[in-house]
Amino acid sequence: MTCYGRTAVVNYRGTLSDGTVFDSTEGIEPLEFVVGSGTIIHGFDEAVAGMSVGERRTVTIPSREAYGDYSEERVEKSPMYAIPNAKDIKVGKLFYFITDEGLRFPAKVTEINEGVATVDFNHPLAGEDLTFEIELVAEKD
Repeated sequence: MTCYGRTAVVNYRGTLSDGTVFDSTEGIEPLEFVVGSGTIIHGFDEAVAGMSVGERRTVTIPSREAYGDYSEERVEKSPMYAIPNAKDIKVGKLFYFITDEGLRFPAKVTEINEGVATVDFNHPLAGEDLTFEIELVAEKD
């Protein structure tokens, strides 16, 4: 079984509850990550931690273990003049806010009304239960 601290090499396909594919390694290189490092969503990490090389597994990860539950508290109103590069922002399009510390936060403007933007800071997959078909291809020290 894959142990924490080891590098896992996986192929995967991620789908939403309606069957829509939201991410996949199909046609690209497998994903490599250090198990337990916190670089991927918790539920995916835990699933891979219990797998052996060559094993395939399908897991459904509840939203709270993926990108969290959707929260109305993460939807804010902001005057357009306070948003950098506001002229480039389109309603419904995902963009990133960058903090003074250099952290990036995905956000989506859901409405612009009289110079005020409604900005949704929830992750695009917040509130979604995610199903992954995972194959552990290899592991490295």
